[in-house]
Amino acid sequence: MGLFGYARASSSQQSLDGQVKSLKPEGVRANRIFSDKVSGSYINREGLQMLRLKVEEGDVTLVKNSTGLAATQRT
Repeated sequence: MGLFGYARASSSQQSLDGQVKSLKPEGVRANRIFSDKVSGSYINREGLQMLRLKVEEGDVTLVKNSTGLAATQRT
């Protein structure tokens, strides 16, 4: 089982430091933390795509801020 982390800030002016720092004490290694600085409504998030390529069945992904993973989208 692998342990991964994901952090997202909605703009380049926001910091990911707090989210990343909170993942490390949980046992997530730095090279297994993926991140993005884009709006949650933006579908093509490079960090999230890389995470999806790395994880395998049985792996665990920690997200400290649930808004980091998704955002409300209007259709």
